[in-house]
Amino acid sequence: MAQIDLRGKVGLVTGSAHRVGRAIALEFAKHGVHQVIHYNGSADQAAQTLDEVRALGVEAIGVRTDMSKADEIAALFTTIRDHFGRLDVLVNSASIFERADFATLSLADWQRTIDINLTAPFLCTQYAAALMRADRGNAAGGVGGVIINISDNSGLKASSTYPQHSVSKAALLMLTQVSALALAPDIRVNAIVPGLVLQPPDYSDAQWEKLAQQIPLKRAGGAEDVARAAVYLASEDYLSGTVITVDGGEHVT
Repeated sequence: MAQIDLRGKVGLVTGSAHRVGRAIALEFAKHGVHQVIHYNGSADQAAQTLDEVRALGVEAIGVRTDMSKADEIAALFTTIRDHFGRLDVLVNSASIFERADFATLSLADWQRTIDINLTAPFLCTQYAAALMRADRGNAAGGVGGVIINISDNSGLKASSTYPQHSVSKAALLMLTQVSALALAPDIRVNAIVPGLVLQPPDYSDAQWEKLAQQIPLKRAGGAEDVARAAVYLASEDYLSGTVITVDGGEHVT
C-alpha cells in the first residue's frame, strides 16, 4: 500500500474561491500540488485564494466557469490542458444549496440544482479522466489520477426543505461508485460527506451550537477537516469507491 507524494501534481478543485473548496485548494497547495482555482461569481475571493495558494510555493491559475453550461466546462479543461498539459487530481466541490418546498418546486429550480450539483461533476469526471489518461498513456494497472466528489449529509438522509439538493447529493454518491468501477484501475474515485463544517450565514451562534450538541462528538467541525480528508483520499492509493463521512458521527444518529 504505497503512499503517493503529491508534490508537483496538478489539481482542480471546483468552487475553490471560498468555503470548503478554498480550504481543500489550500491544503493541497501545502502538499505541493499546483492549482487550478475555479470560480464563477466570486472573482474577488478567487483572486485572494490565488494569492494564498501561490504564497505556498506552487503554481496556480484562476479560471471562471459557469458549471451549469457544458461548453464552459469543456473550455475549462482545454485551459488546463493548454497551461499544465496534465491533471492529476479533480475535486468536484462546486454546488448550490437552495431551500424549496417540494410541492411547489419549479422545474427550472430543480434543473438548475441538478445541472450544477450532478451533471457538472459527471462532465468534469469525463473530461478529467481523458486528460489523466492522455498524460499517462493509459497504462493499465498504473497509479493514475484521483477524483473526489464532495457530497453532503442530505445525500444520506432525506431533506424535505432542500429536496433538489438532497436528491442531487445522493445521486453524486452513486456517480462516485459508478465511475469508480468504470474508470478503474488507473483512476480512483472517492467521495466525502461533510457534516457541520460551515455555519450558514442565517444561523446564529446559538443555533449552530445547538446543532453541534446533537451529534456524538458534541462539536462542529471546519472546512479544514474536509480538506485533510481530501488529501488522504488523494494520497492513499488503495481506496476507490470509498465514502468518508466527516461529520463528527452525525451519520450514526
